[in-house]
Order: sequence, then C-alpha cells, then structure tokens
Amino acid sequence: MKWIVAIAAVAAIGGYQSANAAMVGMPRALGPMIKRISFSDYTLPPMAYTQCIRYADQCRQTRMLFRGGPVHMTAERWEELNDVNKSVNSSIVPEANTEGVAAKNWLISPSHGDCNDYAVTKRAELLDRGWAARTLLLSEVVTSWGEHHLVLVVRTSAGDVILDNLTPQIRPWLRAPYRWLRMQTPKNPNFWTTLDTRNA
Repeated sequence: MKWIVAIAAVAAIGGYQSANAAMVGMPRALGPMIKRISFSDYTLPPMAYTQCIRYADQCRQTRMLFRGGPVHMTAERWEELNDVNKSVNSSIVPEANTEGVAAKNWLISPSHGDCNDYAVTKRAELLDRGWAARTLLLSEVVTSWGEHHLVLVVRTSAGDVILDNLTPQIRPWLRAPYRWLRMQTPKNPNFWTTLDTRNA
C-alpha cells in the first residue's frame, strides 16, 4: 500500500492564513483525528534494560518545559526520522539472541544485534540530533508469532509513530500488528508503564 499524505499546519494570524508544505510519504493515519497511546500503571522495565548503567546520559531525567509534549512534526523532521530509521536498520547486521534473557545486552551502534540494539541506537541518534527525550520512548511489544520485540515510539504532533527494525516504513502505532506490553514514560525514561489499549 502506498502511503501518500499531505498534512499542513494552518495558523490564522491577523486574519491571514499560512500553510506549511505538505509532507509527502507520511502515513494516512496521521492527521487531525489523532489517537495516542495511553499510559496505565507503573511497572518494572524489561529485565534487559541495562543501557542506563552502560549509557547513563541516555536515561538522565530532564526538567519538563512549559508546554512540553509531542514534537511538532515538520517535513524536515519527518525526513530525519526516515533517515535514522533506514540508516540504523541497514548498519546493524541482524543477529537473533539464542541464549535467553540473561544474555541480552542493549547496545548502541553494535555491528551485529537484535531488536533491542536497533531501538536504543535509533533513540541515541535522535537524541544526538536534538530530539527531546520525552518524545522518544522505548516500548516492548509481542509480535503475532509470540516473540517479545522492542521498538521506538516517537510522539509527534501528528500522532505516535513506530521506528521498527522489522520494516523500513514508519507506521502509526495503531497499524503495527503487535500486542503492547509496556513503555517508557515521557517524564522519566527510567520509569515504565503498562499501556491502556482498550479503546485502540
């Protein structure tokens, strides 16, 4: 399916209206009727969540700014998301973890790795490019074949989208064929919550 969408931000100032350029390639689900992921109860992070020990700067709590929230989506930011998603997906050689949870290490920019390494690498690259930590949330899901899987959820003004190593396309969270388990919270990446998808 070919996703072609034009999303324009229109602002009325002094009776005049101006519109931003359309963002070609954005998923059709991103638009005015936004349905965001809802947080539920606090829970323990995944057992393999150790990058905060190894990469302390990745999990530093930042002070919430007034009006802090999802990142304002622009054509440039959409292009940046696609660039990071594709470059990380192609730079890490997939390597399944066959030794169980105890052998899992979440590494940033390894030469070989599994879904965890892809997700934390994408988050690290976007943080380096100036994206706010509150908008870059790791989330654990379960695939249709029953495997636990880690993805990066990016909270934008156009909706919550997923950067995933299993597909080159960035998808709205509702279009991902996953069962949602838990996700980092925007206020503090060290805190995780279960997700309320009853109304999804």
